Amino acid sequence: MRSVALSVVLAAAAAGASASEEPKPTFKATEISAPFIEQFTDDWSERWTPSEATKKTPVGGETFSYVGEWKVENPETVLLEEDKGLVAKSKAAHHAISAPFASTVDFSDKPLVVQYEVQYQKGGNCGGGYLKLLADGFQTSGKEFSDTTPWVVMFGPDMTCPGSKVHFIFRHKNPVTGEYEEKHLKPAPNPLFRKDTNLYTLVVNPDNTYEVRFNGNVQKAGSLLEDFDPAVNPPELIDDPEDEKPEDWVDKKKIPDPDAVKPDDWDEEEPYEILDEDAEKPEGWLDDEPEMIPDPESEKPEEWDDEEDGDWIAPLVHNPACDAAPGCGEWKRPYKANPKYKGKWYAPMIDNPAYKGEWKPRQIPNPVFFQDLEPVKSLDKIGGVGIELWTMTEDILFDNVYVGHSIEDAERFGNETWAVKHEIEAAVTAKALELEDQDERPSFKEDPLGFVREKMEEFIVAASQNPVDAFTAYPATAAALFGSLFAFFGMVGLLIGLIGGSQQPVAKVSSFAPLDLRYLMIEYEQPSKKTDAPTPDDKKPEDDKTPVAPAGDKKKEETSVKKRK
Repeated sequence: MRSVALSVVLAAAAAGASASEEPKPTFKATEISAPFIEQFTDDWSERWTPSEATKKTPVGGETFSYVGEWKVENPETVLLEEDKGLVAKSKAAHHAISAPFASTVDFSDKPLVVQYEVQYQKGGNCGGGYLKLLADGFQTSGKEFSDTTPWVVMFGPDMTCPGSKVHFIFRHKNPVTGEYEEKHLKPAPNPLFRKDTNLYTLVVNPDNTYEVRFNGNVQKAGSLLEDFDPAVNPPELIDDPEDEKPEDWVDKKKIPDPDAVKPDDWDEEEPYEILDEDAEKPEGWLDDEPEMIPDPESEKPEEWDDEEDGDWIAPLVHNPACDAAPGCGEWKRPYKANPKYKGKWYAPMIDNPAYKGEWKPRQIPNPVFFQDLEPVKSLDKIGGVGIELWTMTEDILFDNVYVGHSIEDAERFGNETWAVKHEIEAAVTAKALELEDQDERPSFKEDPLGFVREKMEEFIVAASQNPVDAFTAYPATAAALFGSLFAFFGMVGLLIGLIGGSQQPVAKVSSFAPLDLRYLMIEYEQPSKKTDAPTPDDKKPEDDKTPVAPAGDKKKEETSVKKRK
């Protein structure tokens, strides 16, 4: 696979860069202040406590311990000298670790900003990389921290086998029942993670708006009241669980016409096909020649024993005498469609005069209904951060955690840390791609089919993970693919005379625009190709977002459904 080959080349390119290029930058602790900043310096163990708790699976009730090992160490590929991160070391294990904040974080009247780095150093497999912001009062769980420890917000990447996504989930308390319910962002963003260091940023504003960013770019933005499942506010009316459909309720729209009579000339016995009496045996048909004959070149094996194995029979092969003739063996008259065939007669369907419509239970007031138009102010305060996950991937690295109230500080923090690493990783990847192109990739001149096939495979694999990233990384391949499809359907349309009636699709417009970020963004370049043609980066497609009616509004729809009162 190309991904495996590229990993090998990346390692070689990184080693070559280490030996020949200028010294790497050296890690320096940030001077930015916030309620919580973690760069996993030498005193990290004074803040973080690995869990020694157990957990039960939701299905089967099996008990597991958090035996996954945590270490603070250098990454496998050093990008900054003396820079270390927290690494989940164990494969196929449950991991849990947590740290309390120095003071409680209240984001009811100012933004909540969460930002950190994750690197899947061993590449893609099933493995989480998300953080849990723990409810105030439970941040000191320490060794007892587990999946049942109350949390307020869960945010971060998750490789879900297959595919990947970025979770944003918050726990909201029902003021009527007092029970908490998880609200999941749907659909969750699904950027392509790769093995690089990626930066994840969440912004939750007091006006109930949010942003999810990946490497500084806004992947999704909207409202807590509109984009989550289940919705924050339950429906005002619900189906009456005690209402039942009456026995005499008729919900069949159509019925067979009771007055219809089968025509006298309708013969249900006529077969679908009949022998073609007009057919004649083709001239030259070899009646006496069988289609299959014993293989004249086959010989009985020397080890064949007639007494034990029976009489040896040569295998059959196609009769070469039949090749020059229209056919061999007994000629049989072919079948043809029966013009008298009508099949079984059925009465035509008519509108049911007794039809009452589709039955639905009556609507009653929801006993647990409430309306919370400011859910951010209803969320619990945050007292700490935890990482609790199960993973099949080892060596997942976490670093540079920021929890605070300033998106500007988070951006500056990202520029000091992630942007420096990203620039180095981009240079290493570009060098690896150049080496791979030189050593392994067939040129178009040498093997045009192989060259096109490899390009298409790369694009399809990337598009299955994230179409937007695929268009960005492989603009020429995407253009060629869709150009070919357009040409094909154009020819089909021309043949069937539909070009004149074709209608141009309406472009969908996102309800938000990406923010003007200050991140130092380094694009991956294909060093072997240069073009002056515009790329998808010149005009990035916006997320397709399905409009949702604001909470509390009711969308009127015309329907033939009748409801009982």
